[in-house]
Amino acid sequence: MLRLVSYLASLALVAVVLVTGGGTAQADGCYTWNRTLSQGASGEDVRQLQIRLSGYPGYGAVLSLDGSFGPATRSALVRFQQAYGLSADGVAGSATYSRLYALQDDDCTPVNFTYGELNNCNSDWSGGRVSAATARFNALVSMWKLQAMRHALGDQPIRVTSGFRSVACNNAVGGASDSRHLYGDGVDLGVGSHTLCRMAQQARNHGFNGILGPGYPGHGDHTHVDHRGSRFWSASSCGI
Repeated sequence: MLRLVSYLASLALVAVVLVTGGGTAQADGCYTWNRTLSQGASGEDVRQLQIRLSGYPGYGAVLSLDGSFGPATRSALVRFQQAYGLSADGVAGSATYSRLYALQDDDCTPVNFTYGELNNCNSDWSGGRVSAATARFNALVSMWKLQAMRHALGDQPIRVTSGFRSVACNNAVGGASDSRHLYGDGVDLGVGSHTLCRMAQQARNHGFNGILGPGYPGHGDHTHVDHRGSRFWSASSCGI
């Protein structure tokens, strides 16, 4: 019996070492990081990290997805670590990766959002102002920003009412001729767990250059967020 107890204890110790030790974590169905990342690193693994940190750039900022781990990426990582109760050292190691793995599904979408939610038009993402691959990628980044926003709002659901549109779909609903929905990064949010104003106000912290809500023409029944090239926030009824 003593040998059995000792053996089981040794297995538990090995499990702890595998989970907490070193700079890597277990393999994941979407993407697996194989090294510790800190300021000065570069590469595709940094870009993959940036995608998942895109909702943590700080008030009014947007995190570049350039594969270069600079001060802005470090600051976003610190905010992410703080949000999830991790050691906020600005270094991506096993604890950070384990949390990211828990937050993503095997198709790389965050666990609380799906491609289907952000595409109520052409399922193959074609027909917009950009290639289907670009529209789909833009939607993925939007989902990670929304995941960060959802967590900041107490992990209560955010209701998506519209996402990607082809030109034909956009025309059918009377959308603007250069709507961000045509690029895959425009997302409309409806009243649910949160008011439209609460979502518009919170979105300022999560990497959205475009925020339109109550008080802006045509936006009395939804809050719109997007990745346009420069900041345009307008929701006068919400103090924005």
